Amino acid sequence: MSETPTAPRRGMLLVVAGPSGVGKGTLIRELLERHPEIEWSVSCTTRDHRPGETPGEDYHFISDDEFMRMAEQGELLEWALVHGIDRYGTPRAPVDEALAEGRDVVLEIDYQGARSVRAAMPEAVMVFVAPPDAEALRERLAARRTEDDCAVARRMRSARIEFGSMGMFEYVLVNDQLSVACDELEAVYLAERLRTRRCGWRELQRRLLAGMGDEGR
Repeated sequence: MSETPTAPRRGMLLVVAGPSGVGKGTLIRELLERHPEIEWSVSCTTRDHRPGETPGEDYHFISDDEFMRMAEQGELLEWALVHGIDRYGTPRAPVDEALAEGRDVVLEIDYQGARSVRAAMPEAVMVFVAPPDAEALRERLAARRTEDDCAVARRMRSARIEFGSMGMFEYVLVNDQLSVACDELEAVYLAERLRTRRCGWRELQRRLLAGMGDEGR
């Protein structure tokens, strides 16, 4: 009699959130260097691209009309108006396809998007990245030289709201020393991959028991 095939492992969705300037992208890029099997979900945004960003790799830069069309037609897993100016969202189809095929996906979003993902996919692993203190975040934003003083102040006001949302996350990492924070994010990923609901333990258990013969009786 042929064996019944086991169901394919569903991929893991790793959500990395935190205030602008905290280093989420840097941490994710290092995680992808260490684990190239993970896929980075490329978000859509209505903001202009910054120097050094590559359309289609860092973000899909689209018009406000196109963004709202995608939102209205249910093509976004989550979306939010960030800093009261720009819209950001996650295309749903690539994420659904990857997870269904057993591929892990990492998603970089803000706290509003994280809340929406939590509601849509309760199984998602939620990680909040925090700065060591508010002044360090302010200095990092200013050092990027991509926003004027008004924009930095606006992002700091948004950060205050994000700090208030930390309780909805399962993990909190403090990005003080980059190498330590990278190790901690990798540790979260590896630990979650080993959870019984993700590691295919039933098939392992079946093989181990079948190999015991009469010895285990």
